[in-house]
Amino acid sequence: MSKLGIVKIRLEQDVNAYLLTCSETKEAVVIDPGEPAEKVYGQLAGLKLRWLVATHGHRGHLAGKDALKDAAGGQTAMHVGDAKLFLRSADRYLLDGEELEFGRFKLEVMHTPGHSPGSLCFVVGNHLFTGDTLLQGGIGKESVGTDLRQQMVSIGSRILRLPPQTAIYPGHGGVTTLAAELQTSPVFGRA
Repeated sequence: MSKLGIVKIRLEQDVNAYLLTCSETKEAVVIDPGEPAEKVYGQLAGLKLRWLVATHGHRGHLAGKDALKDAAGGQTAMHVGDAKLFLRSADRYLLDGEELEFGRFKLEVMHTPGHSPGSLCFVVGNHLFTGDTLLQGGIGKESVGTDLRQQMVSIGSRILRLPPQTAIYPGHGGVTTLAAELQTSPVFGRA
């Protein structure tokens, strides 16, 4: 039986990249391939990189994608809304509900606009990778393209439909669970 491996890699600008692996096939996904790309590349020994995906188009979350692709292969992917806004490119532009296969696992794409028009979350099993849509104890900083109302709608209509025990892996800060955020986060009127 395949096991999902998850490694958090802290990058510049306090960005969390995540390396997801299938124990059986050794295929991998990197979520938010920022810089330095060499730090991420160093974690890929013995693995076949299938996907480099960005939760959104801010530089810190994808600045290392091209160097990492050149070094390790794989396809780059993001939402077209952020590609247009931030003048970014990718091999594939993702839509809500798509699934990206790696080994015996599928990474489900969840479009959660608000932090940016093309903000995405990724789900595999009971693990949710939120980028800056939802952080431990809050949400990502406002910047170009942020629509706070839309971000709260995305959180309420998409993320809150997941089971409370869902583990949340944000683009900055610590890993948490949906249950913990519901009890403590000011996003949900607590704390």
